[in-house]
Amino acid sequence: MSATEPTRREAPQKPSSQRSEEAELLQEPKLDRALLWRLLVFAKPYRNSLIFAILLLLVLSAAELLFPILTMRAIDDYVRPGNLPGLIRISLLYLGLLAAVFVLRYGQGVLTQRIGQSIMHDLRTRLFAHLQRLDISYFDRNPTGRIMTRLTGDVETLNELFTSGLVSIFGDLLTLIGITAVLFVLDWRLALVTLTVVPVLFGITMIFRAKVRYAYGLTRIRIAAINAFLQENVTGVALVHLFDRQARQRSQFDARNASHRDAFLLSVRAYSLYFPGVEFLEVLAVALILWYGGGEVVQQALTLGSLVAFIQYSERFFRPIRDLSERYNILQGAMVASERIFELLDREPRIVSPRELGANASGAADAPIVADAPAIEFHDVRFSYVPDEEVLRGVSFSVQRGESVAVVGHTGAGKSTLVGLALRFHDVSSGAVLIDGRDVRAWPLDPLRRRIGLVAQDVFLWGGGIRLNVGLRAGQPEERVRAAIAAVGAEAIVEQMGGDLDADLGERGQRLSVGQRQLLAFARVLAFDPPILVLDEATSSVDTETEQHIQRALATLLQGRTSLVIAHRLSTIRHADRILVMHRGKLVEEGSHDELLAKGGIYAKYFELEYV
Repeated sequence: MSATEPTRREAPQKPSSQRSEEAELLQEPKLDRALLWRLLVFAKPYRNSLIFAILLLLVLSAAELLFPILTMRAIDDYVRPGNLPGLIRISLLYLGLLAAVFVLRYGQGVLTQRIGQSIMHDLRTRLFAHLQRLDISYFDRNPTGRIMTRLTGDVETLNELFTSGLVSIFGDLLTLIGITAVLFVLDWRLALVTLTVVPVLFGITMIFRAKVRYAYGLTRIRIAAINAFLQENVTGVALVHLFDRQARQRSQFDARNASHRDAFLLSVRAYSLYFPGVEFLEVLAVALILWYGGGEVVQQALTLGSLVAFIQYSERFFRPIRDLSERYNILQGAMVASERIFELLDREPRIVSPRELGANASGAADAPIVADAPAIEFHDVRFSYVPDEEVLRGVSFSVQRGESVAVVGHTGAGKSTLVGLALRFHDVSSGAVLIDGRDVRAWPLDPLRRRIGLVAQDVFLWGGGIRLNVGLRAGQPEERVRAAIAAVGAEAIVEQMGGDLDADLGERGQRLSVGQRQLLAFARVLAFDPPILVLDEATSSVDTETEQHIQRALATLLQGRTSLVIAHRLSTIRHADRILVMHRGKLVEEGSHDELLAKGGIYAKYFELEYV
């Protein structure tokens, strides 16, 4: 056995959230009226079309009830007496009714599908817009695959509800009621004989419904787990190759894929037992009709046409029962999916613009700025991502306008957290962060983030061209985009793309090197031209030559601007006006490069480790 082949299949560890979801499947879900009403609210804009679709369904159900009646009339009134002209007329009527049913079924199907797709379009749009409003911490806590499943699998489940669920349930119920009524009108004794199999049918339907509901729910949970695993694996494919984990990843995917297959096969087994069982009861009902009804025909208590009509009605009677069982499972699945979707929609973003600002929230020009106040201020800031585990512990400092301040410290000291709080990706646990003299919690979000340009260590580029990625802010003219590219020395990237600013850079800019992506991130911020620049380990992934390009550009562009530079490389911040040293969530040293070296403290130790 090769070293790359695992000796056994690795069973994936289920996260606690997945285990709890699977445990909930064992409980019978309730049809929550409030939840169902919230779903129907999405259908409100299409209520006229929905009413028309239901009316078409009523006409269609009534029309289909006429076929056995026409068969009965043809046998009793025209076949047995030998009336050929009458038989031709009723045959033409039968064909005409068949054509009408075809048109009605086509129109009703197209209309319900259009309604369902329109509702799903509105729901997906609303979900996506809501996701755009949620704070960063939500995405930190929830796997991307699970979020994708909400917008795809769960929404598609609701699509089944609106296209083949609610409306069709009405049709199936009406068909059952209509067939039962007609059977009792034709012969109540034979009707009772026919319906003797219904209690047994009801029993096996209830068992089938429970089994399929569990299988469908389990399948959705397992496909969400597959999506999450795939997203991680595709994103980290370079790491997979680097550490030769292909075989192990295949094994883990195989285990997840097998669990999904097994969950799906549960529903296959349920269907494989249920439908043959229903067909057996259907044939048994026909046998009872032939046994009892045939005796009545022999005794001339029932016409032959009525017996044939009874057989046709019995065949039509079992079809909506089969359909209702599936519709009910669709309805239950939709309840589970809608609960998850509304749980997402009901999750209020923790970071929002202050409502009291009203119209001021629309633009940076109206945002309040305190004259002569520092550009950035931290007042006794405490913050924790996890309760009782503080990342920042009483941090206080200020950055004057036009000043360049660097922050250094070991990994986990809280440097990047300062950036997240300044941009209000998170809110402080206590204390305050001020931008231009105003608490960030009092700023409208867009004007606040217009004042701060961020270049992070992990650069994200959209699939598209340089123009899109550099000019992300609306209204950026091409001249500013090109000037920003030139300022950071990134003209070679444009030349690499054949001079085309719209040439596709690939998914997340995969056609570019890490350094080139970093350069475009600098150009993006420079084109944006904010008064405050924040560099969060922005040069840690570039080579020395690229870093020199950036340093030359920044030397000019930082004049007159405020900058906050988070760095590991001390060479990139030696000329900062001030340097802040973070250690275990606290600000422990502050001063210029020479002052901090003279103190012989933590900064001096960092310097010795890097240069000695």
